[in-house]
Amino acid sequence: MRKQLVAAHSLHHIHHPGTPTYVTKNLFFPNFNVNLNPYYSIQDIKLLGNAKVSEDAIQIPDVSATVDPTYQAGRAIYASPIRLFDPLTKTPASFQTTFSFKFTSTTTTTANASVSDDLHSGDGLAFIIVPDEYSIGKPGPWLGILNDACGHYKVFAVEFDTCHDPGFGDPDDDHVGINLGSIVSFKTASSSKANVSLHNNTTHRAWIAYDGQRRRIEVHLGLDGDRKPSEPILSSPINLSPFLKEYMFVGFSASTGNLTQINSILSWNFSSTNLALVQKPSAKICHKNVAHQVSKYTRIGYTAPSSFLIFVAVIALCTVALICFYFSSARSDHASTVNFILLVDKKQKPTPPNKPRRYTIVEIFKATRRFSKLEILGSDVRGVLYRGTLPNGCHVAVKRFSNQFLNLSRLYSSRILKRINELSQISHSSFAPIRGWCCDNRETIIVYDYFGNGSLDQWLYGPGVLPWSRRVKLIKEIAEALCFLHSKGLTHGNLKTSSVFLDHNYHAVLGDYGFLFFLGTAELAVSGKNGDVFGFGMLVLEAIAGKKMSKLNGGEGDQTSLLRFAWSTHERGEKAKMVEERVGTCDNSEQAGRLLEIGLSCSLSEKNGRPCMEEVVQYLNTQKPIPKLPLRRPPELFSKQSTAGLGLSP
Repeated sequence: MRKQLVAAHSLHHIHHPGTPTYVTKNLFFPNFNVNLNPYYSIQDIKLLGNAKVSEDAIQIPDVSATVDPTYQAGRAIYASPIRLFDPLTKTPASFQTTFSFKFTSTTTTTANASVSDDLHSGDGLAFIIVPDEYSIGKPGPWLGILNDACGHYKVFAVEFDTCHDPGFGDPDDDHVGINLGSIVSFKTASSSKANVSLHNNTTHRAWIAYDGQRRRIEVHLGLDGDRKPSEPILSSPINLSPFLKEYMFVGFSASTGNLTQINSILSWNFSSTNLALVQKPSAKICHKNVAHQVSKYTRIGYTAPSSFLIFVAVIALCTVALICFYFSSARSDHASTVNFILLVDKKQKPTPPNKPRRYTIVEIFKATRRFSKLEILGSDVRGVLYRGTLPNGCHVAVKRFSNQFLNLSRLYSSRILKRINELSQISHSSFAPIRGWCCDNRETIIVYDYFGNGSLDQWLYGPGVLPWSRRVKLIKEIAEALCFLHSKGLTHGNLKTSSVFLDHNYHAVLGDYGFLFFLGTAELAVSGKNGDVFGFGMLVLEAIAGKKMSKLNGGEGDQTSLLRFAWSTHERGEKAKMVEERVGTCDNSEQAGRLLEIGLSCSLSEKNGRPCMEEVVQYLNTQKPIPKLPLRRPPELFSKQSTAGLGLSP
């Protein structure tokens, strides 16, 4: 391997008018040493789960982390999607990839692992082609490729497995397999066929080649530094078309089981060639139309207008246009609904990739398939949240505000841009980045990053049961994120279970921010923080009960029903009844009681002792005692006059 890192990619178009176009993509990583990389940013390798880029290699799992290295999964993928399928011709791309890798056994074992098993660590790694850049599979024999939520997941993988799992059809603990949308390989071969053992801590090299025209794949395996073997270890006819979208992500996935090994990728080359058809415009139709018009005017004795008449007509049209423009501008000055045409100049400067950009309504229509109901992620009184797909294959979350909310909240363009700019200054993993905005044709839309693991409400109210320990962990993460946001003088403004998302590591991420501007700047800052604290209290109560507000107290449907139920359990001294029945007997009833008290204290008015988020974090970490709650619920909590002040307004 060369000592100097050279990493480059190129996109070539071989185009001849009237003939197919071939699009090629090349990736070249002789190693992964960031300090020796003059041409390429290592940030183009996106890491998911338990993975890291060390000085010389990608490592899964990250043994330097504090977590137990057993039963870990991770991915390392090229951050940008690659075109691997032509939807017009239904032709898959041809691709070739080669990479060097090594399995390093560790001494970490679990109580269930025997000493003899330590020679056969698990579980292995796989080269993968996947449809998204955020999902990650289960550890152990799943190799991080698939999980229970994947469903009809379009995935292609070539696995290098060091664990024998008969239930998955493995021939032994040292084999290569080809997987199509399943963790069970449709074809396998023992590594001994290539005179190679994956267990000897040596560096190996794999060559994978797929011919999209012939629909055939070949996999070679050997030692790094040796020539490519003449005979493949696996070879088979295979049609990848059913498992490919137009744009896919390529990279690696790996996992460990009850025994651990470090799965390292030391170098990687990838190239693809994809067929694309370019339609040639027909010149014949244009000539025909011109000839038809000429003959028509010739037959009727058409006489061309004089130069003076043309001049008069032009002056008249310009006058009418100026008058229309003047009255249109006057009306727009008094419009209460934001107009994105005036918000940003059409000839805007190019936006850096990490900064929010303006999207046109046409782009949003295409991304959400014209706001298809199939793309809806959630909705509330503010609007509807859609999933969108950009032309490069990346997914986004699109919040489309309702007309009723727009008329009520007075969303002025300057305030929208100021709010987006403020939130974009926050660089923190607990906050969903804003990708951009769209204000056009009386539409106001915010575009966020998309999180494939869904929102907290889907996990609380779905068919599965969110473990108690996970609920407590998420509550703490949300509290710390809010505390950080408030320390920067900012507020969330729309905190609830549906605006908290789970990233690929199942950590809490706050998104779907509020855009309310009823008050002045100073008043808004105070009211917003109080609203966030109240919203956090309601979120805590929902996380404990595992039920939506409207599902309690007979399904009244008002937002105070959950709060009434919580206060009633406090008044009767029956806090244990607040815990969701599906969780079973709570291992720590004292912890559940503390969480209930924290949630109720957040519902108090400021004069009655509502804490700030910094104090809430201290309560959660038992660094500060929780103030004693009133024996009875304060009557102002449920008065209609105080509802808006409690943060219950939309």
